[in-house]
Amino acid sequence: MSSRAEGRAALFLAEIFFSGLINLSRSDTGHPTMKLEDCYVRVGHAHISFSGEFSVLYNSFAEPMEKPILKNLNKKLCPIIMDRFEDINANISSLEVVTKFGEDILLDYSLLEPPEITQSSIDLNLKGTFYQVGNLTDPPFQPVPFTLPDRGDSMLYIGISEYFLRSASFTYFLTGAFNITLTTKELSKHLIQNPQGIGSLFSQIAELYIMSQPLMMRVLTTEPPVVSLEPNNFTLNIPGSVVMLTKPKNATEEAIVSMDFVASTSVGLAILGQKLICSLSLNRFRLSGPESNRSSIEVLRFENILSSILHFGVFPLANARLQQGFPLPNPHQISLVKSDIEVHKGFLLVSTDLRYDPLWKKQHFGG
Repeated sequence: MSSRAEGRAALFLAEIFFSGLINLSRSDTGHPTMKLEDCYVRVGHAHISFSGEFSVLYNSFAEPMEKPILKNLNKKLCPIIMDRFEDINANISSLEVVTKFGEDILLDYSLLEPPEITQSSIDLNLKGTFYQVGNLTDPPFQPVPFTLPDRGDSMLYIGISEYFLRSASFTYFLTGAFNITLTTKELSKHLIQNPQGIGSLFSQIAELYIMSQPLMMRVLTTEPPVVSLEPNNFTLNIPGSVVMLTKPKNATEEAIVSMDFVASTSVGLAILGQKLICSLSLNRFRLSGPESNRSSIEVLRFENILSSILHFGVFPLANARLQQGFPLPNPHQISLVKSDIEVHKGFLLVSTDLRYDPLWKKQHFGG
């Protein structure tokens, strides 16, 4: 003979007291670390209640069970909480502090000092410096301190300083990343969008500089592009030179003309996933140099031609490279959601909420 009863048991805890010291610091590698010290947990009262069949019988034995349950809880709660803190610490310590871009560029955004804790926030001061691979020399300029606005609508605010962007500009300049050479075939491919037609452009060039050989254009930056952040306005001024060349068959390259220029560009910003994406658009283009005569019709016409080539030929290539984006700091298994970006004087402000995406959820639900 056998019988089975169904029911439920509920455990009610009261008079719970917890104290502990959370120590946030910086590791030798620039990672944030978190440790719980002096943990103390005390549960003052436990009550068990049974419901369902035979609940009256079970409840008569409930009270004697409460004391050992309470004693066991008070003994094990601190180790359980300490284990959870170790998991959290492993999470935040997994934050990447050095990211590689291609084969030539490193971004170091390690923690500069221990986190600062206030009543309403935790502030992290990250480095944000670009380097050439194999050369960890700091750029020849210093960061300018800035203060994030006092807001509380989003979970996380990231300030990207002008220094960060100047460091990127300087390092990419050193690697020659801004230098582009376009052949006739490449010019044809990227100028197809020009409403005047590529034939019109090259006929104007041929009219100015008589040639029968294949054409190439080399755009070189002569100094690091100048970054400027003003309220709602992000500009990049690019000083450089442009060289028009021909390459006769079985001969070396021959320069037709070389002139200096300054291109003023606007920088568009977007946040896709966990990255900051930039794109360039041409505002102004001016030829310069000691031999440049602004009243010369020939110079003005050549300036218009080069402006079109930059707009339709060079900038699409540059924007394609920029699409790899700059990674924003985020801990392991944490996603940025509802992100927004603003341009302030001297810095960019990214405001975002955070979402925890555990690996088990991605594995079982395809997230």
